[in-house]
Amino acid sequence: MRRSLYFILSFFILIFWSSCRQDFEFTPSTGQLSFSKDTVYLDTVFSNIGSSTYTLKVYNNSDDDILIPSLKLSNGETSNYRMNVDGMIGNGTLAGKTFENVELLAKDSMFVFIETTIDIQPLVASETQFLYTDAIEFGSGPNMQKVELVTLVKDAHFIYPYKDANGVIETLIFDVDGDGVEDETNVRGRFLEDSELTFTNEKPYVIYGYAAVASGKTLSINPGARVHFHANSGLFITNNASLQINGSPSLDPDLLENQVIIQGDRLEPLYEDIPGQWETIWLINGSVNNSINYTTIKNATVGIVSDGNQDDPTKLIITNSQIYNSSNFGILGRATSINAENVVLNTSGVSSFAGTYGGNYNFTHSTIANYWSTSFRQFPALLLNNFIVDAENTVFTNPLESANFTNCIIYGNDNPELLLEKINSEIFNFKFTNSLIRFDDPNDSYSDPQYDFTNTAYFENVMFNKDPQFLDPDNNQLYIAIGSPAEGAGITSGNLNVDITNTPRTSPPDLGAYNATEFED
Repeated sequence: MRRSLYFILSFFILIFWSSCRQDFEFTPSTGQLSFSKDTVYLDTVFSNIGSSTYTLKVYNNSDDDILIPSLKLSNGETSNYRMNVDGMIGNGTLAGKTFENVELLAKDSMFVFIETTIDIQPLVASETQFLYTDAIEFGSGPNMQKVELVTLVKDAHFIYPYKDANGVIETLIFDVDGDGVEDETNVRGRFLEDSELTFTNEKPYVIYGYAAVASGKTLSINPGARVHFHANSGLFITNNASLQINGSPSLDPDLLENQVIIQGDRLEPLYEDIPGQWETIWLINGSVNNSINYTTIKNATVGIVSDGNQDDPTKLIITNSQIYNSSNFGILGRATSINAENVVLNTSGVSSFAGTYGGNYNFTHSTIANYWSTSFRQFPALLLNNFIVDAENTVFTNPLESANFTNCIIYGNDNPELLLEKINSEIFNFKFTNSLIRFDDPNDSYSDPQYDFTNTAYFENVMFNKDPQFLDPDNNQLYIAIGSPAEGAGITSGNLNVDITNTPRTSPPDLGAYNATEFED
């Protein structure tokens, strides 16, 4: 008992002594620090847009507690980088730039967090991109160690909403619903000036808020243009306005140098495939002659919203284009007209294509897939209906005059990948021809007449539940393999005799947007 009591007493004395100890002895660093990396690449940023936060870990592998007399950026207070050292930001004009007498215990480590915001103009007047460098210096003199910092900075055309004299940001006023009456909105943005109505490939375009195209105007986007939207931003094509995206075929399938690419404004690899970084391209009811060709749209909330004008076959013509990683819909049509050929849709939080509240839809040689996580998805790749429900739960119907899918693949990682929602009192015309669809109904849950797959008025030469053998659908590579059930299963149809890569189609043609190809091991 005494021995136990002695042990317990000794233990608490030891703990008390350790917790009160203040006599650590720190030895000046002799240049024996080690680092998680010798160069920190802060990836690519746009001029005047802050980067992500990057991390450098610093290790003291010695048996001594050391003191780093100085830890600073080589360019000092003029540096465009800023640091946080284990939670410390420093003081005065050198805050985030210089730190003194930084302690690091034996066999311990610390974090240095690095960010940057760079204005390219004072650095290079004539270049559209510039490599900006600096370094973090640990210590000085012969014991100094360095970690390099490198950032590629791109110049851009920036489009911001205007502010009035009181700093109030402009909001848009336009005819929202196509009834001829302008509506006040709380949407921050502005109408593009006439000088801004042609986007070129000279420099990227970065849009804050919504850029709107006024009545009677056309926004033209040339081959090779890059358009980036900030968070909560997008594009409105208003009543009697038009959008013409004029991409062209590219020689390099990775660079897509002649395609138009539309995405968010975060260029770091971390954001490469993050959905919902910006909002949408919205073709308002009353917009006309909208066309999209050789374009990639990715990481939006909704890639494209098309409203109204269902009897206008030129409302939206989209060809040779792909829409990926939309947090809601890839394309959402509402009582509208969409003509699509060589289109690929994939990875959508709701449906990749939804033709709702009726309309006219014609898809040829298109791949409508959805490989969003099935744990968070309740809707199929393709949804068609002829009604809408308002906030008061009032149901409004509108005829689905036509919905034709020819030589298409409708597939995904859930089952079924097709939903046909019909209000019986309203027109509901659709047809799938020479297509491949994932739809399995082992419990006979879908007994409505529109699911009679033996009815050739609705389904003609359609294959069900045959794996199209995509290359890597989880990474939006929807090429089909040689030997796929989709190979040679199509009929001559559409206006194009090439696939989405500008390769001549075979005869008979393959289903979907791509010709079958031999995959490399």
